Amino acid sequence: MTRIGNKCALGLGLAIVLAAAGASAFDFYSSVRQKFDLISSDRLLAGARVELSPAELNAFAQHEVPPGVRNPKLQLMARGEMTGAAMVDFGKVRRAQGDRPGWLMSKLLDGERPVSVTVRIHSSGGTAKVDVLRVDVSGVEIDGKVLDFLIQNVLLPLYPNAMVGRTFGLSHRIDRLEVGPAGVSVVIGR
Repeated sequence: MTRIGNKCALGLGLAIVLAAAGASAFDFYSSVRQKFDLISSDRLLAGARVELSPAELNAFAQHEVPPGVRNPKLQLMARGEMTGAAMVDFGKVRRAQGDRPGWLMSKLLDGERPVSVTVRIHSSGGTAKVDVLRVDVSGVEIDGKVLDFLIQNVLLPLYPNAMVGRTFGLSHRIDRLEVGPAGVSVVIGR
């Protein structure tokens, strides 16, 4: 084998070893950011579909979590359902937003807790709606009327721009979001 052949074989062998070891040149976060940039450029043709994989969405969640949230994981399910789970320190989250809870509230909010939220996303015709189906905090499941009460009397007063349980317009000519176990398809309209 020539010297050039040896170098090619060595390079190919190194690439195989790195791939087998889990090193990947593919960066899911960069990939999803590029897809978001493409969508927001408004240059996609009507009917175009941008596929977002679970790995890309999880990479985005890992990079974009606010202070006080650690180890986020998304799980996509059938019928437009999605579950997000993370370790959350509600006190750190509030302080990062500029709100300093009083002594009593800090005793209730401080400390990491496992949190899981399951939502269903409905979308068509350039609009979407996110319905919270259940919330689990430290193993305590919250759903039904108690969940509705907390959304109306705690979440929305603290986060008035949260679009929970109400229809909102999708930007960048997005017609709909199709959520399934294999990922999220962003479908571009007119």
